[in-house]
Amino acid sequence: MRIAVAGGTGWTGKLVVAALREAGHEPQVIARSAGVDLTTGRGLDQALDGVERVIDTSNITSISRAKAVAFFETASAHLLRAEQAAGVTHHVVLSIVGVDRVDYGYYAGKLAQESAAEASGVPYTVLRATQFHEFAAQMLERGGPFAVAPRMRCQPVAAREVAQALVDLALGAPQGMAPELAGPEERDMVQMVRQLHRARGGRRPVLPLKMPGKAGKSMVGGALLPTGPGPRGKITYDEWVAANAS
Repeated sequence: MRIAVAGGTGWTGKLVVAALREAGHEPQVIARSAGVDLTTGRGLDQALDGVERVIDTSNITSISRAKAVAFFETASAHLLRAEQAAGVTHHVVLSIVGVDRVDYGYYAGKLAQESAAEASGVPYTVLRATQFHEFAAQMLERGGPFAVAPRMRCQPVAAREVAQALVDLALGAPQGMAPELAGPEERDMVQMVRQLHRARGGRRPVLPLKMPGKAGKSMVGGALLPTGPGPRGKITYDEWVAANAS
């Protein structure tokens, strides 16, 4: 089956593309580097020619509410219109557990992305997943004399397990809102960053950062944890650190 991956050159998108190839499917990468621009719609009609299903892992790094909402609304509108024209039968969106409970700019953008899928008329599935194990590594990649880790309770999951879940959902029937995907255990993000830093021989201090206002209180209070039963990843954070210490 030919399946398009929006944001297919990104962090999660690459893993989705690899999972599709491993399963014997033909991934079609949607990214600027592949000549397709979600923000303008350029190249979308050609990229979706012959595509039956789409997995949307597109992303923006800004935490600005206005920028995040504008990006996801615009990108989703272009993508979903092109999918309708191409006869795509299933649109799968990667979202985040707790976006509807935490008043945070980036999360407002993800909610707009979910709403666009729901209103489009294209059969869809939204998968909300918890923070990835890899999020701790991203915190350490930032330069400076110290590392900063956001204070939050989370139930982290390995990114490759999320990628596989997206592929499995795309191959099945549309579900609307799918059960939330989380990792096997609850963890503290500050401790996660410190653990990975020690495992890699790092010496910089890791400073906890509480997000301001209601968003910070919600994150510390567990608003990013799953609220009901659903699939759980098998790879623990300790196992992931052991495999990614170098």
